[in-house]
Amino acid sequence: MSQYNNDGVETGDGGTRTAVQEARPRLKRPPLYKVILFNDDFTPMDFVVEVLMRFFGMSEEKATQIMLHVHTRGVGVCGVFTRDVAETKVQQVNEYSRRHQHPLLCTMEEA
Repeated sequence: MSQYNNDGVETGDGGTRTAVQEARPRLKRPPLYKVILFNDDFTPMDFVVEVLMRFFGMSEEKATQIMLHVHTRGVGVCGVFTRDVAETKVQQVNEYSRRHQHPLLCTMEEA
């Protein structure tokens, strides 16, 4: 015969409580995406530095390093983010560049 405590929890025959641990769902980290900037022959270097500082929160020194990397290698990573953040940054950079009449191109790919 089962017995119950004051909370209505079954305690078993001997009045001792049986502990049941609920299983926690395992959470998987979201996939990350690299935001990539491409070099072109028309966008001024200072504009690229401005974009990196404005949209990626880089210092002027770090933005200049990334800009020079993109300039010499043709492509460079601006940062690694979750999908939604990466999509937003790509859209912001591309729209800002078009608004200022520069062909600077930014894309994303899975990291």
